Amino acid sequence: MAREVKRAAEALGIAIHELPEFVAAAGQIDWKSLVRHSCLTMNSTATIRDLRNRFPEIRKRLESEGEVLVTERGKPRYRLTLYAPKKAAVPAVDYWERLKSYQPRPMTKAQARELHDENRGER
Repeated sequence: MAREVKRAAEALGIAIHELPEFVAAAGQIDWKSLVRHSCLTMNSTATIRDLRNRFPEIRKRLESEGEVLVTERGKPRYRLTLYAPKKAAVPAVDYWERLKSYQPRPMTKAQARELHDENRGER
């Protein structure tokens, strides 16, 4: 059992004096507590010098994270984001042209009066 614990400690890079807190009371290895979690919640940052000297690396970070803050003298100054071209706008409907297509020539006053009287009926 001790050999297994030492091998696990060496594989995970844990010093032997740190092992007692990872070994359960029964002498078994508590594997859940040996897992090391890392979480990056901060935005990726780069300096202007990094942009000049290591642009391919910054570009990969930008593609994977979507945003990189560029700092100048330790203060965030610029934000690099991926370019997303705008979608082509849908042309607006010309309602006046549509209306004119149903009635290409305007009505004369006499035709308008006839239509009005016909629609009004015997009121």
